[in-house]
Amino acid sequence: MNLNPLHIWSTMGPLSKVIAALLLGMAATTIAIAVERWIALFRGSRATRVFLQSALPMLEKGEFTGLVGIAPSHEQSPFARLIGPTLKKLSGQKGHVDAIELVRRESERQKEAVSGELRRGLSVLASIGSVAPFVGLLGTVVGIISAFQGIASTGSGGLGAVSAGIAEALVETALGLLVAIPSVLLFNQLNASITSLEGTLARATGELIDDLENRQDEAVPEAAE
Repeated sequence: MNLNPLHIWSTMGPLSKVIAALLLGMAATTIAIAVERWIALFRGSRATRVFLQSALPMLEKGEFTGLVGIAPSHEQSPFARLIGPTLKKLSGQKGHVDAIELVRRESERQKEAVSGELRRGLSVLASIGSVAPFVGLLGTVVGIISAFQGIASTGSGGLGAVSAGIAEALVETALGLLVAIPSVLLFNQLNASITSLEGTLARATGELIDDLENRQDEAVPEAAE
């Protein structure tokens, strides 16, 4: 029996080929999601550094209206996407307490929106990591069935009668594990990175709201102009 993967593929039954193709599709999806998220996180980190170069002096001076104005031009920055709509709630508000409360509520909504964007595709990675071993196990069962069919068709239990089916079963099992293990590792790595970023955004937003509360007499009139 030739154990070359291409030869094994050519000897697989239709159902085994469908299962193997499904696992290969899962592997391609895993790679695509991981690469896309890495690029998005890298661009977001770089855009945030650029945004902060302009934003920090404005924050120190309390120029919140200016921050609202420049935030849309840094849409790749998670912090800019959060802080822009949040500070915009200050505009037109006359009651200091109400304005700060509106800012706090808007910050929570924007944090949820940014978090959803950052975690896009992670649920697919988690599903692939959970499902791929079972898909591989299904391929294993199909391969074992093929092996028994070989025995039945030849009337012999020799290695030649069952080797093709056993090879299919082992290939499907290995393929399922080769897809599942990287998917789980990539999910954990991306989830840890995004959780850390969410914590940073939450702390920054909390510090901003504290600063607004301490500068009510200065921030609200300026934003209302």
